[in-house]
Amino acid sequence: MKKIILLLSAAVVLISCSKVGKDEFIISGTATGIENGKTIILETQDASGMMLPKDTVKVENGKFEMKGTITEPAFYTIQLEGAQVKIPFILENAEVTIAINKDSIQKSKVSGTYNNDEYVAFNEEITKVQKKLMDFQNKNMKAMETAQQTKDTVVINKLMQEFSKIQEEVGVASKAKYVTYAETHPKAFISALIIQGMLNDPTADVAKSEKLYNSLEESLKKTKPGIAIKAKLAELKMPAVGAAPVAPAPAAEAK
Repeated sequence: MKKIILLLSAAVVLISCSKVGKDEFIISGTATGIENGKTIILETQDASGMMLPKDTVKVENGKFEMKGTITEPAFYTIQLEGAQVKIPFILENAEVTIAINKDSIQKSKVSGTYNNDEYVAFNEEITKVQKKLMDFQNKNMKAMETAQQTKDTVVINKLMQEFSKIQEEVGVASKAKYVTYAETHPKAFISALIIQGMLNDPTADVAKSEKLYNSLEESLKKTKPGIAIKAKLAELKMPAVGAAPVAPAPAAEAK
């Protein structure tokens, strides 16, 4: 009995220490090297894809915090006043932790929820796949600049052909990574974003996309990306306007 009471007491302590209320999000941030009074801007995309500011907060003693509610997970960014780099993350009703360092904003750390941990891990995998392309660009940047200045078309064409070949290889590998991720992570919000992106490709495999959609957790199907996927699948499966109707098979001749 004493053991049960101790366990219940521990549970009460954990609940009371939780900063996040029901149906609420908290963005808890650290801002290393950033002076007091600097503004942190929270942005999200509108229907056209443009980024719109949703909230702002000032840095105080190397920290910042934002609170609010959101109806479903969504793609957001954080930006430090005066910086060009935006820090992408998935906002949802939970505590999201963001660590910003003034000297390496592009390496800011986002954590605290399943969706953000998955988003970070997935981006790391895609970065590995794309490394070959980045290495080629870094290695040949000066050679391309020199060739363009001297109008050396032989070198320009050679580098462009090599670049196109690597770009194609990386594209195929990246696409495979996207599909594999969506297949193996039916609970992750970015799986819905991946499927939505796949269906925007004119060469999309509709049957494959539909299979991936059907495997998603039901809660994801109710999000904006999930609803958009369902609508797009219905649109793609509709017969083309003006298409000739299929003639019925001729009836067998009576004997």
